[in-house]
Amino acid sequence: MRMERGEQAVLDTFYTTVHTVGRKNEGRRLRYMRQDGKFPVVFQKAPGEWSPYLMDIFTTLVEIRWRVMFLIFFLSYILSWLFFGLCFWLIAFVHGDVGDVDNAPCVENVRGFTGAFLFSMETQATIGYGFRGMTENCVVAVIVVTCQDLFSCLLDTVIIGIAVTKMASARKRAQTVGFSSCAVVNLRDGSLCLSWRLGDFRGNHILEGVARAMLVRPVKQPQGSFVMSYQELHIQDKDIVLATPATVIHKLEPGSPLYGLGPGDLPGDDFELVVSFTYTGDSTGMLHLSRTSYTPADIRWGQRFQEMVKVTRGHYRVDYALFNATTWVQAPQLSAEEFHRRGRPAEDRQSRPRVFAAGHTRTVNPHITEEVVQQTFL
Repeated sequence: MRMERGEQAVLDTFYTTVHTVGRKNEGRRLRYMRQDGKFPVVFQKAPGEWSPYLMDIFTTLVEIRWRVMFLIFFLSYILSWLFFGLCFWLIAFVHGDVGDVDNAPCVENVRGFTGAFLFSMETQATIGYGFRGMTENCVVAVIVVTCQDLFSCLLDTVIIGIAVTKMASARKRAQTVGFSSCAVVNLRDGSLCLSWRLGDFRGNHILEGVARAMLVRPVKQPQGSFVMSYQELHIQDKDIVLATPATVIHKLEPGSPLYGLGPGDLPGDDFELVVSFTYTGDSTGMLHLSRTSYTPADIRWGQRFQEMVKVTRGHYRVDYALFNATTWVQAPQLSAEEFHRRGRPAEDRQSRPRVFAAGHTRTVNPHITEEVVQQTFL
């Protein structure tokens, strides 16, 4: 997406929230999606609009960074120990356990705030050294220690659940399924095709998945805003078994948004090819999504990917050092539309025999025998 100095790109998403596309360097083409699958979109909300994050607090905690998660982990336990320690100290102070040593205490060996804090920590962490313990002299103290036990179970469940969910996040598995660094255009079965490579870098291969591709174009409105136009590309054999690296193919045929695009049009065009692969992990059974994007600068015309799968005795050998390697091949330096208009009819005329009947020249199917041709036109 090209933007003039001082202009702001706004995505029209039909919501009250304004989405502005973040950019660091002016004058450079802005990507709709980075190659790592992240979107350079900055959300500008009204001050105090935190309701979406508070309504789904569990998802908010799962999506935060690990350092913030550790900070919340430490503060949740330390603050809870301090709160209940303060409660036990107040109970001891009101009951007279702090000043009178001979008084029957609510909690054994809790005569100050330090002892109350240690008792709170031992109770919530289920340590129980045996030196401090609850007595039957204060009903309020029994109620407080019961509430602390219930709160401890709830806090452990939430913290452990969030930590386990973050460690088993689908985003981590998605990083082990990669796309090639570029896409290529070459001839396949006499037609120009756009293709990119998909591979799984882990040993436990993915046996089922669906590939998709979408062409994203920014359309500038008269008001100065940018509306994103989405066009889905048809993919041949989109159901992929990823036991070995696969090549995803989109045929440049009539109906394709890239049908009229030639190699000379790529540098000046402004679009982005967003590709994705949705699959189920065989280890966890979770649904994963890997994605990346290609700009016109990432599309190499007249090249193909080098072969990286070899058959050896007893197994297939995959050389991932060649995952992004390409080589030059012969390909027409024109768009698929022009190639079909110029090349295909000429090929058909040369390949099909002509017969003269009733003063007209007719082209017939070469698979039809000469006897049938004579019977047809005579």
